[in-house]
Amino acid sequence: MIRGGRSYVSSPPAFSNDVKRLLVCTSNTVSIFSTSTGLQISSLEGHTAPVTTVIVVPASTPATKILSYCWTASLDETIKYWDFSTPELLKTIDVKFPIFSMVIPSLLRQPAQSDVKPSKLFAYLSVEDTRETTKSHKKEPRPNTMNGRICKCNLTESRLAGGVTLAEMKEPQVITISSSGKYFGIRKQRKLLIWKVPDVEAERVVMRKITLHHTKKLTVLAFHPTQRIVAAGDVTGRILIWRGFGDRTFATNDNKMNLNLMNNEEERPGVRDNDDADLCTTWHWHPSEVSVLIFSSDGAYLYSGGKEGVLVVWQLDTGKKKFLPRIGSPLLYFTESPDPSLSSISCADNQVHLLKMPSMEIIRSISGIKLPCPLPEEYKGICRDIAFNHDGGLVALRAENYCIHFYSLLDDRGISEVQVCERNHQPGDDVTLISS
Repeated sequence: MIRGGRSYVSSPPAFSNDVKRLLVCTSNTVSIFSTSTGLQISSLEGHTAPVTTVIVVPASTPATKILSYCWTASLDETIKYWDFSTPELLKTIDVKFPIFSMVIPSLLRQPAQSDVKPSKLFAYLSVEDTRETTKSHKKEPRPNTMNGRICKCNLTESRLAGGVTLAEMKEPQVITISSSGKYFGIRKQRKLLIWKVPDVEAERVVMRKITLHHTKKLTVLAFHPTQRIVAAGDVTGRILIWRGFGDRTFATNDNKMNLNLMNNEEERPGVRDNDDADLCTTWHWHPSEVSVLIFSSDGAYLYSGGKEGVLVVWQLDTGKKKFLPRIGSPLLYFTESPDPSLSSISCADNQVHLLKMPSMEIIRSISGIKLPCPLPEEYKGICRDIAFNHDGGLVALRAENYCIHFYSLLDDRGISEVQVCERNHQPGDDVTLISS
């Protein structure tokens, strides 16, 4: 039996510190690709369920860019610490809950230094607590059961912080963290929940939180790298930008704001109810829900994308925009690297494109297998879903955007594509291709 093909876009990837490698979550493993060739060079194997998060430990100095350590989290209820240059598993933490998302603020705020004794390292996890569901699975269903939790984990002592639950949701949500490590947040239907990470972390330290409201379901959020600005996208394609969030709740003695202005609704345009923000503005270009949202490393631009397969670059100060069109598939994740000239974008057609910045030129693509696109009822039974070459282990599949996708099961990678019709990707396109 010949088997091959995995999803490359189930979770955001991560660049190594030297930007020579890209770590991609691929089912139960993390596949490591060369950014110069696009070929897989190694993998991290040890999880027994899909890996949901990979976090590369950042370099504290230019000399430490060669260090290659990362944390991974998985639905198998474990967190693992790796040296991915070897590769070698160094540590495993069993948290007893499936982990859907993980952030580690201290890695961004206080890089490890050889002459300083490291403090305890904490992670914040989005987990699924199935204990109540398991106990009552024979009883009548409880529609209001809160299975999602935001928990705290002591990575140094390999255990959950006892009794610390920051939030509860019906189902686990992705945690988004600011590049400074000062804030992290989640979406909860029509709300954003944002926490400020304490300057000195401890197991039971009190964490301040604010809630921002919207009228539609929110789909994604992003933090500005240096200013107290947060952006969010919704199901209708709108982008909301809150400026000065948390000025009342997160203000310090060294940076007091004029709270009299904050209490005047007329001087906080766009801000709903008593939300803790100075201003909220709305941009709208996307015709459907926003799935990608991230600020540039200098904070001057905001990148957005969605089902239409176009990356939009907004100038934050003016709202002016430019586009990277014809990507050919809905966008899922935009990932920046330590090198400002290189980024990646993950697409729903199971491809990860490496982009040269700021021109946004696609310089290389890492292509996974593509699922055959649906076949209209009138064609079922008269054409095949796939065509298979037994000698070369090559599969041909119908793909979106009017393409035939060729995939090597022996090499476990995409080989090429042939576009049958010259037509740009349109959301909701019906594609009929017959392979033989």
